[in-house]
Amino acid sequence: MNNHCLYCDAVIQEEMTWRKFLFGAPEQKLCKTCTGKLAIITGPTCRKCSRPLAELASEYIHEDICRDCFRWKQDSKWEGILERNVSIYQYNDFLKELMARYKYRGDYVLAKAFSQEIRDALSEASFDLVVPIPLSEERLMERGFNQAAGLAVGAGFKTLDALVRIHGEKQSKKSREERIHLSQVFKVDQTVSGKSIFLIDDIYTTGSTLHHAAHALMQAGAKSVSSFTLARG
Repeated sequence: MNNHCLYCDAVIQEEMTWRKFLFGAPEQKLCKTCTGKLAIITGPTCRKCSRPLAELASEYIHEDICRDCFRWKQDSKWEGILERNVSIYQYNDFLKELMARYKYRGDYVLAKAFSQEIRDALSEASFDLVVPIPLSEERLMERGFNQAAGLAVGAGFKTLDALVRIHGEKQSKKSREERIHLSQVFKVDQTVSGKSIFLIDDIYTTGSTLHHAAHALMQAGAKSVSSFTLARG
């Protein structure tokens, strides 16, 4: 039975090696052409958010963190709230189109395209709970599923819907300063006291959504909060 690429439907020609023969290997979900269009984050990155530092001018880097993370760190309300964010890919045009198909056109199976990579990325992390960033009720009804939860479940993780979004307007319509200074974005409706939590979302842009979620969880008694996003915008 042929294995087809989840994105372009091309037949995937898998190379057989002795290692694969003896120990097995995860089934490839994307063909070589599509995989080659993904930009894996490599080289020096921001210690806090995984942003590639090579693309930044020196004035936008403070030791081993980017300027955005330095600004979060300088604000007493946010300092230490989100320990760090782990991302795998840069948010290039190909991944943007793939995620649009996944999120807005209901191609839910695309979540499995990254299942092994997500498992690998979180294999060394220590956490008690995986909490997806929630959608508003309106967005959830439009899409029919939560894309963040889909990525986690597709990778084999059990999730806890500990957060509820209470601010409905799309964050992408707001400036960075407006996002940061929203009074409340999430509330916690599950017990998280004393737990180490890994938030999961699809894309990290300004970090506002993840910081607000982490703040709500820490106020509810969480021990620590880190995050994973598939892409770093």
